[in-house]
Amino acid sequence: MSDARNKILDDVSQLVSGLGVAAQGVREELAQTLRGMLDTMLADGALVTREEFEVVREMAEKARAENQRLQEEIDALKQRD
Repeated sequence: MSDARNKILDDVSQLVSGLGVAAQGVREELAQTLRGMLDTMLADGALVTREEFEVVREMAEKARAENQRLQEEIDALKQRD
């Protein structure tokens, strides 16, 4: 009976080890696929770099400030009439 139990434990141990190796292979393949997709998206221009984002954000902030300044100027001109 002890031999049968040891055989079952050995089989389960081998199965778990095999699953670990298979899971590692799947993880590596998934990571490689995701890297490839990201590279493709970057090459197609679907994503921007952080630097490009910061430049556009700064431009938007300047435009918003200029719009606010012009609105205040318009409001002041309206009040003079």
